[in-house]
Amino acid sequence: MEQNIRKVGTVSRGIRCPIIREGDDLAAIVVDSVLGAAAAEGFSLRDRDVIAVTESVVARAQGNYASVEDIAADVRAKLGSDTVGVIFPILSRNRFAICLRGIAMGVKKIVLMLSYPSDEVGNELVSLDQLDAAGVNPYSDVLTLERYRELFGENKHEFTGVDYVAYYGELIRSCGAEVEIIFANQPKAILSYADHIINCDIHTRARTKRLLLAAGAKVVCSLDELLNSPVNGSGCNEQYGLLGSNKSTEDKIKLFPRDCRPLVQDIQARVLRATGKHVEVMVYGDGAFKDPKGRIWELADPVVSPAFTDGLIGTPNELKLKYLADNDFKNLSGEALRAAIEESIRAKDANLVGNMAAQGTTPRQLTDLIGSLCDLTSGSGDKGTPVVLVQGYFDNYTNE
Repeated sequence: MEQNIRKVGTVSRGIRCPIIREGDDLAAIVVDSVLGAAAAEGFSLRDRDVIAVTESVVARAQGNYASVEDIAADVRAKLGSDTVGVIFPILSRNRFAICLRGIAMGVKKIVLMLSYPSDEVGNELVSLDQLDAAGVNPYSDVLTLERYRELFGENKHEFTGVDYVAYYGELIRSCGAEVEIIFANQPKAILSYADHIINCDIHTRARTKRLLLAAGAKVVCSLDELLNSPVNGSGCNEQYGLLGSNKSTEDKIKLFPRDCRPLVQDIQARVLRATGKHVEVMVYGDGAFKDPKGRIWELADPVVSPAFTDGLIGTPNELKLKYLADNDFKNLSGEALRAAIEESIRAKDANLVGNMAAQGTTPRQLTDLIGSLCDLTSGSGDKGTPVVLVQGYFDNYTNE
């Protein structure tokens, strides 16, 4: 019997694909690439395998692009063209700088309010140790640019080598707008400088907007409310606007993909017709994990997965094997231990919330977990694997 026990659990494979262009039949390319990889590498698809497609190629195939002029026009229409407060942006040349360029092209002056000691996703402007040494309270203190430089000098990003304070200031001026930079963490601090506000935070945007309006802001527009409809024939994202966008060229952004549900269902149906296997399919963006060295929380997209098939709804429902081995079956070993654990897995409840034998398992959405795995597998550079095949994710110790 031992020789029939599977020796491998979850496997994540990056699938190489052709370069995707606007208008391509992405579903056909994904399915052909996965089936071609299976034939070339000698593996077979199984029920509940997961095919994941990065959001970047989905948006590219959709042609979901907009120009900095489109952003500027939308800003002028929604906030006017005088002074606008831009608060809580992330520090990113790829993610936000191109959006900031469009905003600056649409207004006379920007008051840029940066959160500190880091942005929302963990890019650091100043260390906690520096704050302690300076006696600065980030929860209450508002710093001018001059005071920030006096206390902390120049602080270049650990990985990119960019001083984002200087970079964003110069970018705004290069677009013909005036700029004033302050540092604060209370949203209402911006109201001493401007009452037309763009709040650029991602995961806390609803709270920030609520606080600003309650404090007397005249107009508040979150990034998901810019480019949430076409401007001069541009692309858009009805749900997320500029959130999740990336730099395409110096003058153009690629927006987060829109209406991806038909795509994942199409891929699922095509695989079923071709192989008889019922796979799950998802579109994924940034994973949700934190780098312990740089302390950067990766998730700059509004969600890990904007679309997925129904089998990916929910959270894991798993028992902790080491808990069972060390507690319930601490007096067993060998074949008896294996048999007892297998029986516990087969008999487990459909919902293990509150069960001590489930403590320490990861209570996150399946799409967040699998999407993070896929993001790490595909990388963000030149691997050329915008599709990831995950096999065995839903297996457990009893599967042979």
